[in-house]
Amino acid sequence: MPGETTGEGRLAAFRSFAAWALLLALAGCATREPAHPPSTVRPPRPSVPAASPATFVATNGSIDLFVIRSSELALQRSSSPRVRDLATRMIEAHKGTSAQLSLAGRRLNLLPSATLGAAEQAMLDALQASGSFDADYVRDQRIVHQQAIALDSAFAASGDSPTLRPVAAAALPIEQRHLRLLAYL
Repeated sequence: MPGETTGEGRLAAFRSFAAWALLLALAGCATREPAHPPSTVRPPRPSVPAASPATFVATNGSIDLFVIRSSELALQRSSSPRVRDLATRMIEAHKGTSAQLSLAGRRLNLLPSATLGAAEQAMLDALQASGSFDADYVRDQRIVHQQAIALDSAFAASGDSPTLRPVAAAALPIEQRHLRLLAYL
């Protein structure tokens, strides 16, 4: 009969209607304002996954030890008062971060090693033999501080250990300050 719709016709009409509704909904999403003002949107988590607690303690311990030993070497070898002043600050600050790491690590049966990791030992060996000590010292400090910032940022945000996360968070501003100071040398 004319004007009567079959089951297949009604199904086709419903599909057409659903497709149009979906297109309109998607178009509306594209023109809406964000749900939160930009100032309240949380920054993304670091793109580097957090290290395991054991790796965190070992890596951070080696970085602290490198900073201390290379800075002690700078006090002996550098003729620049600015480098020597920075080395003194580095020793003091990294002895503090190292002590915090050791204290927290003991609670987890994870003690930082008293020896440098292979990469840090190689850097220290090269620095001891360097003919351009001040420039190489500053370069190496930038490298290890960037590594420490990446490690601590990731661990403070999403590390597996509630005991070590505050250690990472506390070390972060110290390392960031050191990296800013290194920019002036």
